[in-house]
Amino acid sequence: MSAALRRTPAVVDVLGCLLGADEAIWGLNISATTGWPTGTVYPLLVRLEQAALVTSDWEVANDRPGPRRRLYALTPQGHDWADRLCAA
Repeated sequence: MSAALRRTPAVVDVLGCLLGADEAIWGLNISATTGWPTGTVYPLLVRLEQAALVTSDWEVANDRPGPRRRLYALTPQGHDWADRLCAA
């Protein structure tokens, strides 16, 4: 694990949120659920994605007003890593 992905309260909270999600979840929802500001959550999601622990895709259908959301989900490797990190 690199220094950018060390075990911090923000990392644990974001990973816990992703672990508890039944499907891909958007960043603003992660921020609201964890209580961490978006300036903490989004850079963390980028680092997790660069480490191949999280994937992201734009939502396909946008049946609501506003821009499309970027949806995040753990990869299988990310799920295993998050389980170990959050259990420690």
